[in-house]
Formats: sequence, structure tokens, C-alpha cells
Amino acid sequence: MANFFVALWESIFQPGTTPQLIVATHVSFIALLSTLIWLIYATKGNVHFYALFIIALCLWVCVIWFIRELKSVDLKNNEQLEGSIKQEPAEKKIASAAEKEQPKSSTMRSRKL
Repeated sequence: MANFFVALWESIFQPGTTPQLIVATHVSFIALLSTLIWLIYATKGNVHFYALFIIALCLWVCVIWFIRELKSVDLKNNEQLEGSIKQEPAEKKIASAAEKEQPKSSTMRSRKL
């Protein structure tokens, strides 16, 4: 049990999702929905708690969808991103530099006129 909390704390400093973070998310939503169900029962069906229950349920579904989408995307770490920038061909760098210079020269011409 202590390993779970240590791994959960360490997952804060790692990019992406970890199994511990996903489990903690599901447990939190289950606790929230259980509390709202109890409040619906305790208040004899207050409409506000029904609305909060539906909102929380929709949020949980959206979080589950986002986690699945995040797993399907190929995430890169900082080293991989730096490597892809260094491998960019020199022609692209020259072309992008020329595109950046082009608007400046056209504004200079209009100022001279």
C-alpha cells in the first residue's frame, strides 16, 4: 500500500499517465459519485444533487476518454524533441528564415515610399 502512494507521488513528476494515477483517478470519482448518491438519499431526492451527480458522471466519462486518447498518441520526451530539431534539413531552416525576412522587407519598402 505504501508503494502505491510513493509511486503515485512520483508519477506527478513524470510526463503522461501512470497506472497509479489512473487508479487514483477512478477511486476519486467512485468516492465522489458514492457521496453524491448518499446525499441524494439523505436529502430525499434534492434535484441539485441529481444535477451534480450527472455532471460528475459526465466528467468521469470525459476523463476516461482523454486517458484512452492520450495512450494512443506517441508522446515524445525533451531529448527526442531536441533530436528532431537538430535533424531538420538545412533547406527548411533557410526557407523558414527567408519567409520570416520577407514581411520585414515589404514593410520597409512601403515606409520608403
